[in-house]
Amino acid sequence: MNRRLLLSAGVAIAATVAGGYTLMGRKSPAPAASADAGDPVAALMQLQLPDLSGASHSLAGWKGQPIVVNFWATWCAPCVREMPELDALQKKYPHVRFVGIGVDSAANMQKFVEKVQVSYPLWVIGAGAIDTLRKLGNPSGGLPFTIVFNADGGINRKILGEIQPDDLDRTLSGLKA
Repeated sequence: MNRRLLLSAGVAIAATVAGGYTLMGRKSPAPAASADAGDPVAALMQLQLPDLSGASHSLAGWKGQPIVVNFWATWCAPCVREMPELDALQKKYPHVRFVGIGVDSAANMQKFVEKVQVSYPLWVIGAGAIDTLRKLGNPSGGLPFTIVFNADGGINRKILGEIQPDDLDRTLSGLKA
């Protein structure tokens, strides 16, 4: 049993790394983060990202509200597995804003949401996000990567890898609007 679990985890990690390297080699039409080296969180908040319709958004528009930012990709199996859980938590905590930021192309994400729908918005950052992820405290640039922000804009916690729904639920229950 443990051998199967380790093998499955190894395959998932290898697929994530391979997908990341594949995407790193592509040019992204989405704007890459011109993150201020001094404050990557402020840079993320100001970053203008397109949704799947092409309209531009930034996290700064949600100032004063708790936010869950989930970096994901269509080729990342753990990312896909956790999306229904994130969707359920978004519905349970309507005062918390959720956004999925795709480290992928808009075309791939549009095809994906035809099969797997979520009620929170999806924005596109593209493959250029690896540097942004590293600056935000994810040295490997791995996915999924979730950041929970308090209403004051400070980071409550960072989760590298697939979320544990009960654990994230406990965190969200303590967030104030």
